[in-house]
Amino acid sequence: MAFRNILLAYSGEAAFLSSLRHALKIVRQHDGWLTGVFRNGPSYIDRYGAGLSGELRAKLETVESEDMQAAIALFHEEAALAGLSERVAFLDPGEVGNLPPSEIARSYDLVVTGTQSHLPNEEHRAASPDMLALRSGRPVLIVPDGYNAPGLADHALVAWDGKRSAARALNDAMAIFETDRRRVTVLTVGATPGSPPPGGGIVTHLQRHDVEALHLHKRPKHQSIAQLIEATAEEIGAKLIVMGAYEHSKFSQDMFGGVTHEVLRNARVPVLMSH
Repeated sequence: MAFRNILLAYSGEAAFLSSLRHALKIVRQHDGWLTGVFRNGPSYIDRYGAGLSGELRAKLETVESEDMQAAIALFHEEAALAGLSERVAFLDPGEVGNLPPSEIARSYDLVVTGTQSHLPNEEHRAASPDMLALRSGRPVLIVPDGYNAPGLADHALVAWDGKRSAARALNDAMAIFETDRRRVTVLTVGATPGSPPPGGGIVTHLQRHDVEALHLHKRPKHQSIAQLIEATAEEIGAKLIVMGAYEHSKFSQDMFGGVTHEVLRNARVPVLMSH
């Protein structure tokens, strides 16, 4: 199944253009449609503006509204440049209300977003990749700030540990692998490579779907697993990383760090995650 119905979740001004342009490339490749959406959380003004005068509050709300309209205008300008104006729409924030992007996403095949902004003036409307991956039930493609490539990746790295979220991410990525005929390198990490289950294994599974796939096993030395994933992607020229999100609890990763957070923070290529 191709990704025909795509949701672009605004993640802040810094990452918006990169994620928008990449989403439009996917729309063109998969003959799809693109819908944009803001997160609609309590704003900085709502949370900390109790002492503001009515006039100052109105001015700040006007600036905020203008920023949102500028982002929507950019969305339509880029779509027009790509010749896709008839296949895009941006959801009206007033109609969306307080419905989170993760719930909206359940009516789409794929969510594209960027790294989340934490700037006080825009964090309330910037979607969180973490929450999208955890709560939407949909694959989430996170595009790094400033990322620009002439086309979609022709070589993907799958970070494979055999666990549930990795299996879900690989299954979600099959829409890309089968439609776009990409090469896939399956990376496993550990002291010794694990034995494939009876009947084949993940490489066999990919090959039976006519996906060109090979297995690469590495032992971490002076690198974290996340650093090894990123370094391997760069080494083999992979322009897409596919991995499970938060196999361990998000709380523990927030407190102590983890593979998901580190990859999202440092990846130089888009990352497709599922939970």
